[in-house]
Amino acid sequence: MKHIENSEIKRTLVYIVLITLTVFSLFPFFVLIVNATRTHAQIMKGFSPLPGLAFFSNLGHLLSNPNIPVLRALGNSILVSVMSAVLTTYFSAMTAYGIFMYNFKGKQFAFKLILALMMIPTQVSTLGFIRLLIKIKMIDTLAALYIPAIASPVVFFYMYQAMQSSLPYSIVEAARIDGCNEIRIFNTIVIPLMKPAIAVQMIFSFVNSWNNYFVPALVINSKLKKTIPIMIAQLRSADYQKFDMAQVYMFICLAIIPLVIVYLFLSRSIISGVSAGSVKE
Repeated sequence: MKHIENSEIKRTLVYIVLITLTVFSLFPFFVLIVNATRTHAQIMKGFSPLPGLAFFSNLGHLLSNPNIPVLRALGNSILVSVMSAVLTTYFSAMTAYGIFMYNFKGKQFAFKLILALMMIPTQVSTLGFIRLLIKIKMIDTLAALYIPAIASPVVFFYMYQAMQSSLPYSIVEAARIDGCNEIRIFNTIVIPLMKPAIAVQMIFSFVNSWNNYFVPALVINSKLKKTIPIMIAQLRSADYQKFDMAQVYMFICLAIIPLVIVYLFLSRSIISGVSAGSVKE
């Protein structure tokens, strides 16, 4: 009886801690949504838990701002994020499949080299990357933001680990015996088997590309090609006497809507993808 009471106490404490952490995690979103409904003057007075009545006026002012093409920026971010997610997961999975499934000279060297590239920060190679884009005339293009996503050592490593735990060699060998070529095996057998892992990496890649500010700020110069993070920074860095804080909150609120939608529709894939391979037979 005493053991049951102790168990109930521990469970109650765990729930209290989890609820507290949830409140702390969701509080910034609550502040964001509330401030998106208030005017600039009201926001400057301080925080209020009560929403205002300026939601639609803030939205109208933001969408009519000639210096901030909001809808175009949303379209650019969606294009770049979707293409980055598709390219990085597909080609990283293909690379992982090649190194995992084939035995060739230099296999271990190639694997360790890719892992070593994970240790190199993006900032270190940025100068050479920009010079390359200028040389091949891809500077100030959206393609320069998603084509390099083909090479992703982090996604490769995750896919390689997932294949080790959930891709049976016997299935691939049986398909080869039946006469399937390697491209068909990869597209029709490997990808469906790796769907949970691919889904979770697509989500992470989408979010990472959506929030990326550093590279787009260096590559993109044209106003109509800028992405959401650049536009938010541009709106926020306006003259202190002129910029509208209500528009900033409204813009951020619009920017997180696609991320929320992606999470709501693919949350099960996140859970199954993260847990895939946790139990290895």
